Amino acid sequence: MANRNNRALVPEAKEGLNRFKMEAAKEVGVNLKEGYNGDLTARENGSVGGQMVKRMVEAYERNL
Repeated sequence: MANRNNRALVPEAKEGLNRFKMEAAKEVGVNLKEGYNGDLTARENGSVGGQMVKRMVEAYERNL
């Protein structure tokens, strides 16, 4: 069984990551709220994560 350790490598970044996640959710039209979001579909959750990755890649490419 896999050991799931869901903690931030940089604890001080947790607030910023949460804001980033909420912004990404708003951009793709997912009603993400603070706390429990178990009522969202895998597709909705995946679109938020995909949007986050897309924005991170764009930021990286701008800074090359």
